[in-house]
Amino acid sequence: MSATDWYAHKSLGEGLYWIQEKFFESSNRANIWLLRGSHQDVVIDTGLGLRSLPDYINSKSMLGDDPQRKNPLLAIATHAHFDHSGGLHQFQQVGVHSAEVDALANGDNFETVTWLSDREIVQAPWPGWRARQYRVKAVQPTHILQEGDVINLGDRQLTVLHMPGHSRGSICLHDGDNKMLFSGDVVYDGAMIDWLPTSRVSDYISSCERLVGLVDSEQVDQVMPGHYHTFGAKQLHRIASGYIDKAGTCPARFSTFAWRTLAGLALRASNTRGIC
Repeated sequence: MSATDWYAHKSLGEGLYWIQEKFFESSNRANIWLLRGSHQDVVIDTGLGLRSLPDYINSKSMLGDDPQRKNPLLAIATHAHFDHSGGLHQFQQVGVHSAEVDALANGDNFETVTWLSDREIVQAPWPGWRARQYRVKAVQPTHILQEGDVINLGDRQLTVLHMPGHSRGSICLHDGDNKMLFSGDVVYDGAMIDWLPTSRVSDYISSCERLVGLVDSEQVDQVMPGHYHTFGAKQLHRIASGYIDKAGTCPARFSTFAWRTLAGLALRASNTRGIC
């Protein structure tokens, strides 16, 4: 299967594109965002990487044909989990938060929580493909991101907000001028996952308090999440404040502990088996 068959995209205007992997049918299917700037273009999250994302972007002429745009496309992972980082190795420039650099550089499929089943891939990317063969390929990040870093695209800037909780290196990218937040898995309109091996509820509560503050200070109008559909400031406030209210309760703490234990055992078993 070619890259042009594997992906689909939609232009959302003002240099923003939404890209998805058509044949990855799962709640784990991540949104891939392409944002164009006057001097630098950026891909935010890269999906599984089973087909070439750069080839698809080029084949659809999403970057235009301006000879003065000399900077290679920059791919940023909002965090290292497999559904967001699997395609990073396809890019010359790669950015990730410093807390998860080693996981990507070492191809640590425990920390990337690589967990994929055959039933989630409804059409194989090539003959004989099986989910048990899938691993996130090691990649050495060229851009090691920290809280407050600014990614200059020319006519727009993205500020790195370190928002741990879902994972230790989770980030949001904030386009302050346009009041747009690329949130990764820090927040989306679905059940927020705080029970993975490198998740931490206390950090997640702090991150959600920060999200509420962004809404209260009118710094966000639109959220472009890592999964599901986009939403606005009111929904962001509702989701973040709802997590804060529930996360500290005894039933929630017990549930998180139980799920984290099971997830850790399953991931260790899955990522120590031989690759066929």
